[in-house]
Amino acid sequence: MKSKFAQNALSNHIAEHITEQIIKGELGPGDKLVEHIYAEEYGTSRAPVREAIYLLSIEGLVERIPRKGAVVKDYTENEIYDLLEIRNMLETMAIDRIQRNGIDQGCLQKMAAILTEMKDITEVHLYTQLNHSFHMKLVEMSKSETIKTMYSRLGWPLLRIQSLSFASQGNIEKSVYEHEKLIDLLTKGEIAEAAKLLNSHNQDVISSMKRKLAQ
Repeated sequence: MKSKFAQNALSNHIAEHITEQIIKGELGPGDKLVEHIYAEEYGTSRAPVREAIYLLSIEGLVERIPRKGAVVKDYTENEIYDLLEIRNMLETMAIDRIQRNGIDQGCLQKMAAILTEMKDITEVHLYTQLNHSFHMKLVEMSKSETIKTMYSRLGWPLLRIQSLSFASQGNIEKSVYEHEKLIDLLTKGEIAEAAKLLNSHNQDVISSMKRKLAQ
């Protein structure tokens, strides 16, 4: 019998695997998560799989439907727009704090390093994760634990929605260009201009999603 610690580690690993399948689009909205398939794949009982599915339901990636079981969550248009608008609001608050408190050069250097990686990535899943890391560093620069905590809570649902936006042709290239410009403005200390660019960048993501959902 596996120890509780080992079982928790396995549950987390299975949850990460399913998350990757969802973000990559290998599992789509409404797709059922079949417990015995994952149990067989990992050579385990169904208990760690059930725990993994429970963790994903907390994260907002999976929902349980009566008489159907666990399925990949299908977000409504309102939920998608709410997530993107909340993200925009929190980043606007973050850059307002940066304007008050000044630019953290350490965070700025980390953002530049992440951007260097982003330039070499064309795979949507990896780019989405790097993009999230970039914006998380901007949020950390605000020095507000409240903003950082609220932003972190958007979590995987936000990444899943952003990956849909980046899957549209030309959006990764546009994103890289705008992130370069943002770094340049922050380096020059032009925080007000950076705020305008960030708002425009985030509004474009919302517009991109509206076009995608209208298809």
